[in-house]
Amino acid sequence: MKRESLKDIVKFLAFGLFGVVVFVLMAATILEKIHSTELVLSKIYTAPWMIALWTVATVCSLAHIILSGLHRRLRIVALHLSFVVILVGALTTHLTGREGAFHLREGESVDEFILRDGRPHKFGFWVTLDDFELRYYDGTFAPMDYVSHLRLSDEAGSVEGVVSMNNILRHKEFRIYQAGYDADAEGATLMVQHDPYGIAITYAGYIMLLLSFILFFLDPSSMFRKLLRHPALRRLSVVVLFVLLTPLGVLAHERPLPRTLSPEAADSFCDVLVYHNHRIAPLETLAIEFTQKLTGKAEYRGLSAEQVFVGWYLFADDWTEEPMIKIKGEAVRRELGIEGGYARLVDFIGNDGYKLDNMLRSDSRSLRQSAELATEKFSLVSMLSMGTLLRVFPSTDAQSGDTVWYSPTDELPATMSGDEQLLVRKSLALVAQAAAGGDEQRVIEMMNDIARYQRSVAHALPSERKIAAERLYNSINYNRPLAMSCLTLGILSLLWLINLRREGRGVRVLRSLLYTFLVALALYLSLHIALRYYISGHIPLANGYETMQFMAWSSVVITLAIARRFPLALPFGLLVAGFTLLVAMLGEASPRITQLVPVLQSPLLSIHVMVIMISYTLLAFIMLNGISAMVLRALRGMEASADVEYLAVVSRIMLYPAVALLTAGIFIGAVWANLSWGRYWGWDPKEVWALITMLIYAALIHTSSLRALRNPMTFHLFAVVAFLAVLITYFGVNFFLGGMHSYA
Repeated sequence: MKRESLKDIVKFLAFGLFGVVVFVLMAATILEKIHSTELVLSKIYTAPWMIALWTVATVCSLAHIILSGLHRRLRIVALHLSFVVILVGALTTHLTGREGAFHLREGESVDEFILRDGRPHKFGFWVTLDDFELRYYDGTFAPMDYVSHLRLSDEAGSVEGVVSMNNILRHKEFRIYQAGYDADAEGATLMVQHDPYGIAITYAGYIMLLLSFILFFLDPSSMFRKLLRHPALRRLSVVVLFVLLTPLGVLAHERPLPRTLSPEAADSFCDVLVYHNHRIAPLETLAIEFTQKLTGKAEYRGLSAEQVFVGWYLFADDWTEEPMIKIKGEAVRRELGIEGGYARLVDFIGNDGYKLDNMLRSDSRSLRQSAELATEKFSLVSMLSMGTLLRVFPSTDAQSGDTVWYSPTDELPATMSGDEQLLVRKSLALVAQAAAGGDEQRVIEMMNDIARYQRSVAHALPSERKIAAERLYNSINYNRPLAMSCLTLGILSLLWLINLRREGRGVRVLRSLLYTFLVALALYLSLHIALRYYISGHIPLANGYETMQFMAWSSVVITLAIARRFPLALPFGLLVAGFTLLVAMLGEASPRITQLVPVLQSPLLSIHVMVIMISYTLLAFIMLNGISAMVLRALRGMEASADVEYLAVVSRIMLYPAVALLTAGIFIGAVWANLSWGRYWGWDPKEVWALITMLIYAALIHTSSLRALRNPMTFHLFAVVAFLAVLITYFGVNFFLGGMHSYA
């Protein structure tokens, strides 16, 4: 057989088999949703035939590199060998590693742990739990960490060690992790891993991969550096125009506003602190979340969130007839008997009681979920009306020093003095009485008294500076108008794409104005993220809202960095920022700032999420490049060939750092998982889809081997379709497939 024919066969097998791997992984995540994790884990992910598929695909890839003569190029060999080493490490872990768990109460000892298949496995030493410690965030009962103080003993003696979240105890090739604790905080569940070879091999592969990426981007002869010198980049014929739109005015409501306090009197409530979402925050934060949850916005008919909040609390009878509770789902609307998208509180109650009771007991999951969402809003209003939400009265135990926050309706401890109990039970009732009588000055004075009482009694309160920062954060939430502005500017920019032989003064002025808008947006997002970081005490990358905010920031910063050389980045940056801010808005009705659960308190989490989100931003730019190329080809035919080629070159330049960052992000996440959960890969749906996305875009890089991708239009089409994998990885997994990584 001729060498060229053999090379073609091997190349077909290499890329074809990895294509089969991608298809199998996609199918496995769907089967896991339908059946069970255990089924796909044993029958697909770790099955002998799947291991054989990975092995043959890897061998064919190495053979293709040798037959193509690429083995003479150090950076290519090092890059591909690093993946081989990682796969060898994973196989070694699968074949020789042992993973299990054990449970201990304080004072108890064990000399074995239980493997995943239920069999016992000996340590070769005794493990004793001397003490278990549950640590809380200051002034709250939100767990910050759980710590096991262990003693490990054998014939040679004993050693002491500490295990906590993200803090591993290593002893004689065993690695012990904190997994959970008993309800009475006097016992712990711990994970064990015995993998002396697999982890070392895998980590060696990670280091090789990092060094290979650095070598690739520094090499002047690499494809990335060659593309930066591509002749097509000199033909910057595509420019961007934009139009500024002003929002249309909203017709005033004819219905009179329900009763509430004046802005000044309502603002006095904001000086009071409240225990909410397992942290101490200004009551203003609770008011904003309450109003957003009910209406979908942070204000209502010109009333601030505080006015809505105190209106419902102080004048509930006036608000029960107000159609302001946003209802999703046509079935729920029919059940409530409403025609529009908003319900009144009285609409929830009928002659037979609560109208949604039957839907809550329905066999249909979608009907139950719709009814539960509506019921959550009904319950929220009820809790405020009764005062249950207002946990504004701290009481500090003289012996333990612990501070507990109470609402007027809570059961109060016997240790609380009679004067304190009277204050808790009566003070807000007196505020309501003053408000009913129209004495707003008295309302302000009494709320100020409650604020002073809080500061004199409670321990570990947020500093005045932190409270001021949170109130500033609450006052500058402009995600909705910014999202609409970015999308409008981005769409209009793309619609006004034109060819010019040269750039005129008008175009330069318009571009300067657009730059100014992007700089202002970057500063705003930077302030927004910085304030959230300062308030929460951790880098804000722990939920869907925060990651979308960071992606919006990344898109703006990347746009400002590259737009002078690649003008088309201007509308793309606006579109990505607009879409991500729009998605962030969907998370604003949920708790805005919360304490981190112990497992997320790792700097690797922030690095992992930042790297991944920057990669997604670049991939979004590449997708928009592809759509633009298709539009240009559809409008101008072959006359657009130069622009289509230019867009392909720009996409290929961004593709290399995007794939490198995505790959690095996956493996940083694996290291974090190994430190937190005791395994660096758990076949969670999000992990699997991140791997699928990486493999798909890796194929797009191999234009030298895949001739079809050398055609610019084919490249663009592939890039647009490939972005579906990104959407599934982030949104599809969150809302449909579930798993440990789901933000939904």
